[in-house]
Amino acid sequence: MSVTVSDFPTAPAWQVSQWFNADRPLDLAALRGQVVVLHAFQMLCPGCVSHGVPQAERIHRLFAQDGVAVVGLHTVFEHHEAMTPVALKAFLHEYRVSHPVGVDVAVAGAPIPATMLTYALEGTPSLILIDRAGRLRLKHFGRLDDLTVGREVMRLATESGPGVDSCTDESCRAV
Repeated sequence: MSVTVSDFPTAPAWQVSQWFNADRPLDLAALRGQVVVLHAFQMLCPGCVSHGVPQAERIHRLFAQDGVAVVGLHTVFEHHEAMTPVALKAFLHEYRVSHPVGVDVAVAGAPIPATMLTYALEGTPSLILIDRAGRLRLKHFGRLDDLTVGREVMRLATESGPGVDSCTDESCRAV
């Protein structure tokens, strides 16, 4: 079965109110040309704490030199009062999270934050893979095995291969 570019939609922009572990706000357009691993989590989610956040940090440390950007998205849809930016800052310090983490924008009168709604995420942990051209290639709710994630990240990291001249919404052009 062949897959066409139109089978992979352009990943929507993130809506973030605050960044941690980043010198400046990050946006998807600025990361074009890199594989982006976006992990959505809540600091009070047991699966996030035991698996999702540590996995994202391992990916960050292993693949940073391979054109892979790992970005966390703290997307709070429960226990809003307990999961403040101050608490998140302490959480990131205690768990030694060094990759950038953004706080998903709250939507007035709604329990689900903006980026979580835009990506139609079912809950946390969720893992999203975005290719070098900015296309959404994987969206997964729940736990994914490290080897499975590693295989998919490397497939995307090598998909365009060395010598990528430019990426557009339609393709990545090799030189």
